Amino acid sequence: MDEQEFMRGRVYGADHDDAGPRPDRAYAELVGGPLDGLLLDVTGRAPGEPVALLTEMGRYGSGGRSLYTPRPPDGRRYDWHGDAP
Repeated sequence: MDEQEFMRGRVYGADHDDAGPRPDRAYAELVGGPLDGLLLDVTGRAPGEPVALLTEMGRYGSGGRSLYTPRPPDGRRYDWHGDAP
């Protein structure tokens, strides 16, 4: 099992011991880039709001961010648009 397979279905930012989705939350799938396959908790998030997620796996390493924007029409997937320092 490679790293991407291991991460698929896990929630971004969740504790490693309990990284699965919770039934009382809403999630979108991250598509592409270093966080591909992770779930993003979008509970209470404004529709159409882009995100810059901290990750060590992107182009800028530790402290870098991966940029994702919701895919129309429903925002259930967030597409990767690059990395930022």
